[in-house]
Amino acid sequence: MLKNRNFLALWSGQVFSQLADKVYLVLMIALIASRFQAEDQTISGWVSSIMIAFTIPAVLFGSVAGALVDRWPKKPVLVITNLLRGGLVLTLPPLLWISQGWAPLGGFPIGFGILLGVTFLVSTLTQFFAPAEQSVIPLMVERRHLLSANSLYTTTMMASVIIGFAVGEPLLAIADHLTAQISGGLNIGKELVVGGGYAIAGIILLMLRTGEKITVPEQASPHIWQDVREGLDYLRQQTRVRSALIQLVILFSIFAALAVLAVRLAEVIPGIKSSQFGFLLAAGGVGMAGGATILGQFGQRFSHNQLSLIGSIGMAASLLGLALFTHQLWPVLVLLTSLGGFAAIVGVPMQTTIQEETPEEMRGKIFGLQNNAINIALTLPLALAGVAETFLGLRAVFVSLALLAIAGGLLTWYISRTGSNPLANTDKS
Repeated sequence: MLKNRNFLALWSGQVFSQLADKVYLVLMIALIASRFQAEDQTISGWVSSIMIAFTIPAVLFGSVAGALVDRWPKKPVLVITNLLRGGLVLTLPPLLWISQGWAPLGGFPIGFGILLGVTFLVSTLTQFFAPAEQSVIPLMVERRHLLSANSLYTTTMMASVIIGFAVGEPLLAIADHLTAQISGGLNIGKELVVGGGYAIAGIILLMLRTGEKITVPEQASPHIWQDVREGLDYLRQQTRVRSALIQLVILFSIFAALAVLAVRLAEVIPGIKSSQFGFLLAAGGVGMAGGATILGQFGQRFSHNQLSLIGSIGMAASLLGLALFTHQLWPVLVLLTSLGGFAAIVGVPMQTTIQEETPEEMRGKIFGLQNNAINIALTLPLALAGVAETFLGLRAVFVSLALLAIAGGLLTWYISRTGSNPLANTDKS
């Protein structure tokens, strides 16, 4: 895949963009801790507000952004969204400096309101970047290489999570130290690193040649909500695309619940503290990166539906194992790694199915709806997992998630056997 110069440019841009995304949260935590958090306060309330500001645009604008992306050339969207995100991050030092002496508005620090506003805008731009990125992959990659391309994409995404959260804090500290020495005390290195990451991604993406066919419509474009309805109608008609989307929603819901349950796991496992739950989640990330790598090498030997069923069974077995070994560190780490690996075997083929079966003019709409559905679906397990664990216990919740995983795999398998698809004659499997 890396011999394909256009895909290499897209992948390189993804590396910098994804790392900037992950380190952005570390930057927000650092700014909150240094400027707004009092000594007798916990930081969780501040961070939750930032996460809400980051999530709202995904819920509000995901579908609309995807429909608009279908109307625009993808390369300018990829470049401009990264450059604008970088520019927004670089505005933080002067804005926070200007607002330093301003009185709080109703007890609410103006500077923190600026952090929320910039986070909202950065996330809004991300809603345009994500469907454009997914839509452009099939334009540059041959159909037979799509599984490998998505495997590399998933591996990079998971690696950025692990690396970004692991090195984010020391990286920002080093950057601040260096810029303070050069500039005579200005601590703006953190913002330069994150904003520069987005800017580098935008500059790299200038080298893209998407091969996109840009047509001028003979008549006025329909209203944007009509485009969204067209995307929904397409999902109703395309059973395989719809089942792949459902499978992805189930997959992300399980991992959203796992993010909450990991805190409780870390609390009950001897030898680690609840604050070290990220250590457990990192094991899942390592497994997912490993599973995606293996899939890129050997996944072409199986149909997407076979891979989905295998991955779902493996996920269910891993979750049942977690229900049995909730108090033992090493079995939990092995099972979380296994869970991540099997999750990649589900997620990558399902994402590839959506790319293969969706025509070019519909991809933005479908990927916008996909991002919208996933982000909305994530809120339910995040809200319910902790409550369910409190009343039912860890083991019962893990068993429930195992049943959900196997149900998603069986649903996809059943639809592949019985469903109809107008594009079935082009399916590789």
